[in-house]
Amino acid sequence: MTEEAESELMRALHDEHAAALWSYALRLTGGERARAEDVVQETLLRAWRNPKVLDQSQRSARAWLFTVARRIAIDGWRAAAARAEVTTDAPPELPVPDDTERAVQGWIVADALDELSPRHREVLTLCYFQGMSVADAAARLGVAEGTVKSRTHYALRALRLVLEERGVTR
Repeated sequence: MTEEAESELMRALHDEHAAALWSYALRLTGGERARAEDVVQETLLRAWRNPKVLDQSQRSARAWLFTVARRIAIDGWRAAAARAEVTTDAPPELPVPDDTERAVQGWIVADALDELSPRHREVLTLCYFQGMSVADAAARLGVAEGTVKSRTHYALRALRLVLEERGVTR
């Protein structure tokens, strides 16, 4: 299509049909100006791509434009309905934490503790699992605080070695 023909087509569309098409698009979109502009623009684009529409009588050309505009508006409603969000008053269910990994780690550590000497196992149980301070553990065991500290140090080293032997890494 030549530039002159395009220009004539656009002038004909505008002069003969634009006002009626705009008014119709506003009614189709419930008065939403932005949506109506989109409908008119898409309708005119389709008419420009199909210039033989204007070769028809003025009445049938307008009917074609209105039909296209109506279909564009309906397609817009369908697309909006397809992507519409669902809102509820109740919040969605919260995810439940999965403690499986933690339970497995607990079993591995408990099994590794069984490999330690009774004194090492006892000091780790008191200080780490029961949360006692060094002073409280020393009083409970009847040993000096320095002994609790050194036993804890060596117990942790031994526990690390047992866990490494079982393939547990940091």
